[in-house]
Amino acid sequence: MSIQSLAELDRQLLAFFNGSESLFLDGLIVTLTSGGTWIPLYVALLYLVIKNNESMAQILLIVGCCMLCFFVTEFVTEGLVKPAVARPRPGNHPLYMYRVDVVNDLRGMDYSFFSAHASNTFGIAIFFCLLVRNRLFSWLMVTWSLLNCYTRLYLAKHYPSDIVVGLLFGALVGTLSYLLFSTVYSRISSRSTYISSQYSRTGYSLDDIDVVACVLMLIYLYAILKAFVIQL
Repeated sequence: MSIQSLAELDRQLLAFFNGSESLFLDGLIVTLTSGGTWIPLYVALLYLVIKNNESMAQILLIVGCCMLCFFVTEFVTEGLVKPAVARPRPGNHPLYMYRVDVVNDLRGMDYSFFSAHASNTFGIAIFFCLLVRNRLFSWLMVTWSLLNCYTRLYLAKHYPSDIVVGLLFGALVGTLSYLLFSTVYSRISSRSTYISSQYSRTGYSLDDIDVVACVLMLIYLYAILKAFVIQL
C-alpha cells in the first residue's frame, strides 16, 4: 500500500470519528479534552501513592518516575517530532480544513504528528497499571487515556495515525519509567507480594483504589452536567 493510500485511509478513519450534529457532545468533548478537567484525578493518584507507601523516599521515587514519563513524552512529541515532521493538524490543513467538523473554531495552529495527549496519558496509565496491579484500576486508567484520544479525533486535532503512534510511544515510555522505578525501588525497599482481598498484588489498598474510581466518575458527571448547561 502506497503512502498516498495510507494517508487517504487515515482521512477516512478520521471522518468516522470526527464531530457530530450534537451541541451536547461538542460541549462534553471540549470539557474532556481540557487538561484542567483532570486535575482532580492527578490529585487522587497522588493520594493513592502517599497512602500506600511507607517512606518519603518511596513516594518521591514514584512521583519522580511519573514526572519523568510525562516530560519525556512531552519533550519528544512537542520538542522533537512535531517540528521535524511538521504535519498540519487536520483542522488546519489547507486542503482538508473545510472537510472536517471543528468545534468552536478550535483548529490548532501547531503540528499534528504525533499526539502528545495520547503519549502523555497512555504513558501515565501504563506506569500506574504496572505500579498498582489491579484489574479495575487498570481498566479505568486505560479507558481514561483512550477517551482523551477520542476527543482529539472528534475535534479534528489529530489523525488516527497520530493517535496510534502516540499510544505506542506512551506505552514504551510508561514501561521504561516503571522499570526504572522497579530497579531503584528494589534497592531502597523490600518488595512484597500481597495475597489479600483488601489489597492489590503490590500492596495498594482497594479502598484507596475506589477513591480514585469515584473521583473519575465525578469528573465524568461534571463533564456531562457542564455539557447540558452549555447546550441550553
